Amino acid sequence: MRDNGRVTSATRQPETQAAPTRPRLIATDLDGTLLRDDKSVSPRTVAALAAAEEAGIEVFFVTGRPARWMDVVSDHVHGHGLAICGNGAAVVDLHGGPGAHRFVKVRELPRKNALDAVRLLREAAPGTVYAVEQTFGFNQEPAYPKLHMEVPDTLAPAEELLAPDSHTAAEPVLKILAHHPELDPDAFLTLARLAVGDRANVTRSSPSALLEISGPEVSKASTLALCCAERGISHEEVVAFGDMPNDVEMLTWAGRSYAMGNAHPDVVAAASGRTVANNDDGVAVVIERLLDEHP
Repeated sequence: MRDNGRVTSATRQPETQAAPTRPRLIATDLDGTLLRDDKSVSPRTVAALAAAEEAGIEVFFVTGRPARWMDVVSDHVHGHGLAICGNGAAVVDLHGGPGAHRFVKVRELPRKNALDAVRLLREAAPGTVYAVEQTFGFNQEPAYPKLHMEVPDTLAPAEELLAPDSHTAAEPVLKILAHHPELDPDAFLTLARLAVGDRANVTRSSPSALLEISGPEVSKASTLALCCAERGISHEEVVAFGDMPNDVEMLTWAGRSYAMGNAHPDVVAAASGRTVANNDDGVAVVIERLLDEHP
């Protein structure tokens, strides 16, 4: 859920890794990874995804996007129809199409933890403003910038939106978004992780100072691990792709992982290999090579 920003594109070819284990599942981020900068899925990538599924390799989209933003790939989920959304906060069946998705698994952010995170981050970084992402609703503070091109359901202070007696209390909180108008994005992330501690998981996928705060131990990696365990798939049988800090845990967990040519330095350090940029179909390039290795 990011616009491509200050990360740069690379033209080098992917590093080829030894492949003793046949992959059973491909896990790919969307924005800055599978999607091109114009948010399209290229014909080459569509063909590669279809070929992987035809070869018996499941493809999971693992994204920070909410379920309502999954229309960009809803035509490419194939038989299982599942995607991991909200940085691991939800597993969603997309078969119903936009607006008719079904939540298969929800890993919510407890409201007490969310309120603690809001308080601690306000103290550590004055000027921080918040939005609250729920299973179906999106609410924000009045000062929260229009970053997502959508109209919030409610405008109110985060403390009111997250209160136990709030009108939104019946709906699980998937994550809170914290934006700072001045801080460096990486510095804001470091500061927030120190301030919030183990009350929540803090990451980012935007080139701006926008943080995504989920439940304790909720991440792309931990939810992907649950989905793989249900299928009897080991981490050695997973190939993962990503470009931003919210992908780091997933890339570290997977048996093989690839940082995009446009990836954040932390992602490059975490991944076991590199591929070309999202605009150069970096995911498709690797999938094609994997299928050549394991016909």
